[in-house]
Amino acid sequence: METNIQEVSDNRGATPKWLVGVLAVLAVALIVVAATQRSAKTELAAQLQKTNQALIGVEQRAATLEENYANLKASSDVTAEKLGLTEKELARARSLAQQIKEEQKKASEKFGTELATQQTQLGSLSGEVGTVKTDLSAAQASLTETRDVLQRTIGDLGVQSGLIARNKDELQELKRRGERDYFEFDLAKSKQFTRLGNVSVQLNRTDTKRQKYTVTLLANDKKIEKKDKTLLEPVQFYLQGTRHLLEIVVYEVDKNRVVGYLSAPKELALSRN
Repeated sequence: METNIQEVSDNRGATPKWLVGVLAVLAVALIVVAATQRSAKTELAAQLQKTNQALIGVEQRAATLEENYANLKASSDVTAEKLGLTEKELARARSLAQQIKEEQKKASEKFGTELATQQTQLGSLSGEVGTVKTDLSAAQASLTETRDVLQRTIGDLGVQSGLIARNKDELQELKRRGERDYFEFDLAKSKQFTRLGNVSVQLNRTDTKRQKYTVTLLANDKKIEKKDKTLLEPVQFYLQGTRHLLEIVVYEVDKNRVVGYLSAPKELALSRN
């Protein structure tokens, strides 16, 4: 009986092994938590220190800005005081500046509109100039062609003629050259004479089928008949008592009508003066 009581007493005084294990785990966990808290605290302290340093820098910059503002305001006040400007004058100056700014804006907008209009007009003018250049080029080409086709031939007296014109355009080119004097005519069949320069001309008849015509010339009271002359044939004659050769060229023969010109040397006009 005593032996059993002793065993029971021994069993109650011993600590269970599982409890010891639990305590050990808890102890390790506490150590880890303590270490983690210590590390976090250290990191937090470092961040707080950086934040404090940043705040100190901000406060210093703010103090500097306040000082600069104070200095600037003091300088401005001194300047305003030196200039003797009042608040009313300053307001007037601001108003005037705003008015000038608005006027400049309006002027700029007006200038922009006018510039756009001028550019449009310039574009239109450029187009017109281009057209004129094209027309001029065509005219020059036509003039060159006219120059190329002008030719000389032998007249009815067997004398080498000057350049002859086969139409009105070529006649204008001859006039432009100014080598001789030219008198245009559009003669109808008539009993009357038509005055051309120093001579008078009368159309007697025409032959449209053969493109021939007959005229009578009157110069220095002397009549000269030129019979059955052909189209573009230089009809030549001399004024009595002179060596001035005159020529008649007809480039259009119609019924009872001829169109052409009389050419005379320049010296003939000079000799009359």
